[in-house]
Amino acid sequence: MTTETRLFGTITIEDEKLITFPEGIVGFPFMTKFALIHDIENETSPIMWLQSMDEPEFAMPVMEPNKVIEDYRPTVNDEYLTGMGELKTEDIYLLVTLTVPAEIEKMSVNLKAPIVINMENNKAAQIIVEDDFQVKYPIYELLKKRKESAEC
Repeated sequence: MTTETRLFGTITIEDEKLITFPEGIVGFPFMTKFALIHDIENETSPIMWLQSMDEPEFAMPVMEPNKVIEDYRPTVNDEYLTGMGELKTEDIYLLVTLTVPAEIEKMSVNLKAPIVINMENNKAAQIIVEDDFQVKYPIYELLKKRKESAEC
């Protein structure tokens, strides 16, 4: 599948690498096909992009939640995962969305609504977890400290 994107120009993604959200994502139920884009120029960056293949103007920054909280283990109601096929622990890949406001110091991740990807079949869902995680968990200082320690 090939599309012209706002952030990445023309991209081509093999069909077997497309991530499918059968129910869409929160707020955008019509977007069901996505590609996960890594920053190949900055391989140490924890930030990736979930690029919509349905709406080329839409891409959202995401990252692995364990880069923020090492023991992030959300409690998920199984009914939210029914459209993803059989889920084995080793096939689950979790992502959280980032919000990067004009005041970058207020950058945050949404730990309350992670994205769950079944790596066996590339089906995904954005779910609301039962745990008391924050919707806007601040991460600017954490990322700044990690970058500084990596430069040393």
